[in-house]
Amino acid sequence: MAGEFDILGSVAGISGVICVVLVARGNILNYIFGIINVSLYAWISFKAELFGDAALNAFYYFPMQFIGWYIWITKRESEESVTIVAKRLNLKQRIVLAILSVTLVVAGAYMLNLFNDPQPLKDSATTVLSVIAMFLMVKTYMEQWVLWVIVNIISVAMWIFAFAAGEDHSMLMVIMWLFYLSNSINGWISWLKLSKQERSRD
Repeated sequence: MAGEFDILGSVAGISGVICVVLVARGNILNYIFGIINVSLYAWISFKAELFGDAALNAFYYFPMQFIGWYIWITKRESEESVTIVAKRLNLKQRIVLAILSVTLVVAGAYMLNLFNDPQPLKDSATTVLSVIAMFLMVKTYMEQWVLWVIVNIISVAMWIFAFAAGEDHSMLMVIMWLFYLSNSINGWISWLKLSKQERSRD
């Protein structure tokens, strides 16, 4: 069982890395690897009793892979292209986003604490901010990357705590999230270029 689970963790990590690299490039093929990653990561999180993370992947990320694929097809640069057009939120939308994010994180932490989640605030923050970031990603807004950076920093800390508690495969997850963090910074830079290219066409 341990060997099988190690294989699952490795496949989850590798597929996740490929997925986020393709997202950073605005490449629609990211959703193929996303389906593999979120399926396996949901199980790993559940086993580590990170219930918010598990629910996020199973009930939100998984269906959003198919929704995102469909929406990105309609937002490609051209019929033949696999690269999408990046957009930006206005100031009012950013303020609403910030207030909504903080409110939902606090509410989520309270609810997760009722289920004896070992890390309610961190788990809530990664869950809530990931939900919002994924929505922004599907809608091709570049502000998603700010939220992904925050999520990735918290996730690294969360899995370090899980490693200290002796959870299986937690070190592999730390390495995966550190890569995600690096990629989210690269993603912001890449999408900034995509956004500027789109503005130059208008």
